[in-house]
Amino acid sequence: MNTALSTSLWLPTSKKEVEQCGWDHIDVIIFSGDAYIDHPSMGAAVIGRVLEAEGLNVAIVPQPNWRDDLRDFRKLGAPRLFFGVYAGAMDSMVNHYTANRRRRSDDAYTPDARPGMRPDYPTIVYSQILKQIFPDVPVIAGGIEASMRRLAHYDYWQDKLMPSILTQCPADMLVYGMGEKPIREIAHALAAGEKITELTEIPQTVVRRPLNEIPTESGRDYIVLHSWEECQKSRRAQAQNFKHIEEESNRWQGGTLWQATGEIAIKVNRTNEPMTTEEIDASFDLPYTRLPHPRYRGKRIPAYEMIRHSVNMHRGCFGGCAFCTISAHQGKFIASRSKESIMREVKQVTQMDDFKGYISDLGGPSANMYSMHGADLERCKLCRRPSCLHPKPCPNLNTDHSALLDVYHAVDALPQVKKSFVSSGVRYDLSMHRTEDEAVNKTNALYNEELIRFHVSGRLKVAPEHTSDAVLNVMRKPSFEQFRQFKRIFDRINEKYRLNQQLIPYFISSHPGCSETDMAELAAITKELGFHLEQIQDFTPTPMTVSTETYFTGMHPYTLQPVFTARTQAEKLAQRRYFFWYDKANKQDIITALRRLHRLDLIQRLYPSGTGAIRQNAPEAYQQEERRRYNDKKRRGRR
Repeated sequence: MNTALSTSLWLPTSKKEVEQCGWDHIDVIIFSGDAYIDHPSMGAAVIGRVLEAEGLNVAIVPQPNWRDDLRDFRKLGAPRLFFGVYAGAMDSMVNHYTANRRRRSDDAYTPDARPGMRPDYPTIVYSQILKQIFPDVPVIAGGIEASMRRLAHYDYWQDKLMPSILTQCPADMLVYGMGEKPIREIAHALAAGEKITELTEIPQTVVRRPLNEIPTESGRDYIVLHSWEECQKSRRAQAQNFKHIEEESNRWQGGTLWQATGEIAIKVNRTNEPMTTEEIDASFDLPYTRLPHPRYRGKRIPAYEMIRHSVNMHRGCFGGCAFCTISAHQGKFIASRSKESIMREVKQVTQMDDFKGYISDLGGPSANMYSMHGADLERCKLCRRPSCLHPKPCPNLNTDHSALLDVYHAVDALPQVKKSFVSSGVRYDLSMHRTEDEAVNKTNALYNEELIRFHVSGRLKVAPEHTSDAVLNVMRKPSFEQFRQFKRIFDRINEKYRLNQQLIPYFISSHPGCSETDMAELAAITKELGFHLEQIQDFTPTPMTVSTETYFTGMHPYTLQPVFTARTQAEKLAQRRYFFWYDKANKQDIITALRRLHRLDLIQRLYPSGTGAIRQNAPEAYQQEERRRYNDKKRRGRR
């Protein structure tokens, strides 16, 4: 695939390119906060190609300049149907700022990682500019930034509860979740002559309505949430709201949500049913070039480097991790591509000029959920559980990994493929889950072996997230014991096949429910397992997650019970430094802190040398703990 191909293979991005297409009009113009990469992992490209397949003329304006005379917003004129506004593949505030609210020095979705090529909250800024210049043209906002802010939400960067983004953003409508179905319906309705103000019932859209349309109470197919004003006064009301929001986001077909906000009502129309295999194949099989637009002239776009030789096999995630936005955006039900569609894309990757024989990722939101669903879908359609894996795997969940192995085998059988890797996150609690079907158990054991033996590019990244079962329960993650079991499997297979691979665990500090003592124990446990941690992060509250609502309200939305959370910079630093217990600069601070916490036993575990004085002057409780450990070792030795 020649990277010097004509621009005619991409959606046009300039007036000259539109003229080269021979168009006398443009139906839809999409303004994107990301560089234009014509790839099925990039939202603007997907929506553009979906609308193109409907026979519409679609153009994309990537990363318009909002600081000058606004010529980027004027250059293509007004579209016949609507403007689309897409902030980018990442929330702009996560993209711009660290967990400490410090400005990042790069942007992975911009050529040469150049920062400052999009504003904070592009959904708001772009929509305001478009409405200022073209007040009569409909503006449709979509993407993860808009989706996660569709109702009242806590904004960590402003440190306050914010109303629906539609109260600040003048877009006429917001599309939440995966947008192919709603955007087609909107486009067809507008093309048929309907007015944007008449489109009030389209699933997976959010609209403003008069207050008097809000039902007096919740019904079977709709829920009336506490108003924005009530949530400002009562964090308990906000927590109660979130439980409903999450449940409806993850239902097979959720109900409509209403929230009074000032002088208007925010109406979140129900979700669509999960995409069928035929529908998701149709989206992925569109004529993407899989390349950045030629306008970038070979500049490096880091986000593209990560996906250029990768293939996404499904959407959705039923893990329901408390800190993750995937299920809130994509839903918990898995929409899987057919094996044939996946193979077509893999073959397209093998034809790229720079392909050297290695598929970088056969993955998805969780790499090993491909083709999985409930054995009895009628039970799934009634289910409100936000997670199919927590607190334990649902007995109705079919965890058979055989379809996934079949895809791996087919890809690896291609003569152009030397090796295919799995770089997306793997849920080891899913592949290790014991079922009553021994055939499934054998298949899943084989999956673990083949994953580790054939699909690891030297390092397998997994996400236990913490070592404390109490914290993991708040996170909706499995017990750390499962990670220990998986590590034993990993080590055994490495030894069996004489591999020299590393297991790289991810961990989070300062998550709701996590204390400084929990982090100290994490440091001791991971040290004893032989890890010097590198894949770590401070918890960053992002809109519309259980963890964020717990952080803001101080209570768990499902129990309304208080949950401790580290909030100040000092509290967060006190937790984070335990990741780096081996750094000499942290040693004295950690020892001082552990003495304050009366955990001399953890000092001994982290720094066993040079602690004689600590042992000699140890309190009785510490001496008892030492004797218990000694006796345990003796018993294990006898066994």
